[in-house]
Amino acid sequence: MILVDTNVLLDLVTRDPVWIAWSRDELSAAVIIDDVAINDVVYAELAAGYQRFEDVDDFIDRSRILVRRTPRQALFLAGKAFQRYRASGGTRTGVLPDFFIGAHALATSSRLITRDARRYRAYFPGIELITPRVT
Repeated sequence: MILVDTNVLLDLVTRDPVWIAWSRDELSAAVIIDDVAINDVVYAELAAGYQRFEDVDDFIDRSRILVRRTPRQALFLAGKAFQRYRASGGTRTGVLPDFFIGAHALATSSRLITRDARRYRAYFPGIELITPRVT
């Protein structure tokens, strides 16, 4: 399975002039070789830009993306990553969305398409990232 980070989907939805081609090409390539999915957190972040959930679902269906619940093992790993973040001086008081996404990829041995590799590399060094070469 290949998970997709919210920023990649937002590139498509907003037609980001800098990133739309890269995000579209990576997503198109991914659906050819494997199941492509998002989790609950990505769904929620994506939903912020829509008025109706049916519109979110329509975008997801047209993109051939599955929605997968975050496994409990991943929830545990996200909590541990947040614990390390706080111990290293992080100031946010809630578990960051990237921790849920990265932990899901790690727990399910999934690759992750993202443009924001820094945090994933720092807290989940075991996951395989699909990123732009500049990341």
